[in-house]
Amino acid sequence: MSKRNNWENKQSARERLRAEREQQAKREKARRQFVVAGAVVGVLAIAGGIAYGVSRMSDGGGDKSTSAAWKAAAEQTLVKPANTAGDNGTEIVIGKKDARHTLEVYQDMRCPICSVFEQNVGDTIDKDVKDGKYKVSYRIGTFLDRNPQIAGTGSKNALSALGAALNVSPEAFSAYNKALYSKANHPEETKDDFSKDDVLLKVAQQIPALKGNAQFEKNVKDGTFDKWALEVSDTFDKAKDVTGTPTLKIDGKKLQVETANGKGVPMTPQQFGPAVAEHLK
Repeated sequence: MSKRNNWENKQSARERLRAEREQQAKREKARRQFVVAGAVVGVLAIAGGIAYGVSRMSDGGGDKSTSAAWKAAAEQTLVKPANTAGDNGTEIVIGKKDARHTLEVYQDMRCPICSVFEQNVGDTIDKDVKDGKYKVSYRIGTFLDRNPQIAGTGSKNALSALGAALNVSPEAFSAYNKALYSKANHPEETKDDFSKDDVLLKVAQQIPALKGNAQFEKNVKDGTFDKWALEVSDTFDKAKDVTGTPTLKIDGKKLQVETANGKGVPMTPQQFGPAVAEHLK
C-alpha cells in the first residue's frame, strides 16, 4: 500500500507538474502573440499617424493653403451659414429688409483696392445702412486666387471665415469684413496670408462677438463653410458686367468707384455720398 500509494503519489505529482508546464507554455504563447499583435497595431498606428500627418501637410496643415484641399472642399456637402438667403445661401444681405434701395458690393478679400475703399467709405456705408438709406448685398469673388502671378487660396479661405462670422450674426460679418480690410490687417496682394487659419482667427479676436467664440473658431478650422465659399464665388463669376473689384451698383446701376484723378484710386467719403444720392433720385 505504502509503496503503491507512494508511486501513485509521485505519478500524480508528475502529472500535475506536466499539466502546469503545459498551462505555462500556453500562457507564454498567448503572451507572445499579444506582444506581437500589439507591436503590429503600434506600427500601423505610427504608419497611420505618418499618413495622417502627410495628409495634413498636403492640405496645408489645417490652413487650407493648397488647391488640392479646395478640390476636396468642392465635394463636401453644402452647409449654409445662418443669415443667408437663396437656394445655396449665396445671398448675403446686410441691413433693414424694408430698405427701398440695394447697394451691391462686388469684392475679393485679397483685393488691395477693396481694402482702401473700405477704409475710405466703409464707415459711411455702415451709417447709411443703419439709417435705412439702402441695404447692402455682398457679392464676393475669389478670382485673385486664380491669378497665376499671385495664385493662392487666401480669397477662398477668408470668404469661408466670413461665412463663419455671418453664422454668428450679420453684425459680426460686417465688423469682421471691416477688420480684414483694415490697414493693419490686410496683407499685400502678393502675400497669401489669408490662406492661414491662424491669421484669420487672430484678426477675429478684434471683434467682440468672435473673440473667444469656440463655435466660430471650430467652423474656421474645420472649413465648415468652404463649400459655401465656392458657391458664393461661382455666383460672383456669373456677373458678366463685373470686370474687377471693387465694383458697386445701386439698384443694378453701376456706381463710379474710382476718383476722377486716377484709375485705381478709390473715391473719398465726400465723393461717395453725392454719387449715391445721384443714383437714388
